[in-house]
Amino acid sequence: MIELQNIFNQHGGEFLESYSLSPVQAKAFRAIQICRTSVLGAHVDSCDECGFEKISYNSCRNRHCPKCQTLTKEQWIEKQNQYLLNTGYFHVVFTLPEELNSVMLRNQETAYGLFFKAVSETLLELCADHKYLGAKPGITTVLHTWGQNLMYHPHIHCIVTGGGLTQDDKWRTSRKKFFIPVKVLSRKFRGKFLFCLKQAGLLFDPVLYRNEWVVYCKPPFKNASKVIEYLGRYTHRVAISNHRILDLKDGMVTFSWRDYRDNNKKKTMTIAAAEFIRRFMLHILPSGFRKIRHYGILASRDKSMRISLCKKLTKTRFSIMPSATTLERLRKILGVDFDLCPCCGIGHLSRASPKNARTA
Repeated sequence: MIELQNIFNQHGGEFLESYSLSPVQAKAFRAIQICRTSVLGAHVDSCDECGFEKISYNSCRNRHCPKCQTLTKEQWIEKQNQYLLNTGYFHVVFTLPEELNSVMLRNQETAYGLFFKAVSETLLELCADHKYLGAKPGITTVLHTWGQNLMYHPHIHCIVTGGGLTQDDKWRTSRKKFFIPVKVLSRKFRGKFLFCLKQAGLLFDPVLYRNEWVVYCKPPFKNASKVIEYLGRYTHRVAISNHRILDLKDGMVTFSWRDYRDNNKKKTMTIAAAEFIRRFMLHILPSGFRKIRHYGILASRDKSMRISLCKKLTKTRFSIMPSATTLERLRKILGVDFDLCPCCGIGHLSRASPKNARTA
């Protein structure tokens, strides 16, 4: 299978002849190149039956590497499971007009932070209005900066509880359909975000007030398990996964994508390897930037107390499954017999001893 790493290693030099990288981009670029190679050292797995030994190279653990997100994702989902409530959930997406792309790219840390601020304030303020809900919901937000064709397209996915906590500590359930009109969401968000950009000295263009901005609601989730399934797909996703890369030949990369403007049809696209790398590098986030954030009843301050109250009010079970071990998570991801010895077919491989100080 062709991987992102193959493209970086075979055509990275050609890319760097034409483009320069920021320090955080250079760090991600290098990490992806050397992930699971001898450069990062190795560890030994030994069979408990026949003594067979297998050397495995260590991972880079960079959050932009498509090889390194699966285990992290499972750990994160496991943690979020304890905050799910017996209520409906909605999926809302906030997007930005293309005219803002240059501003966002030049001022990523500040502009992305303002993006989160405008989205969260829009939802919380409208939910507080008795005309719509009159309560504080739980909101999980995830920033994505790419479209299916790898072009720059910043947008924020929001998971919103179908109800919320009132000021007198009661639970108010929303309507089955999303309770805030899309046009109301869109216009309030537009005003807030443009005001934020103006206050930060990044932009003031009256023309942007004239056009409608795109905010849309996807069908609601059927139950809490579907929310977890969604979070698993979106929270730790990188710009492109390895399985979407179809071919690398004669300096050209072919990958699959879905054209949302053409009834979500699955298509293929072929572009020069250097251009492919350029597009991917657009989506490297600033160092330490949090792309997943929680608001409302899911905000970090006094979160445990609020969730405990909300569980009582929504008749949600308090018992949660104990945390899985790393081995159990790997079996879930890779299959029950992922550690079966390839030599004897009876024993199982387990960590023996590190080949150097670095661990996977």
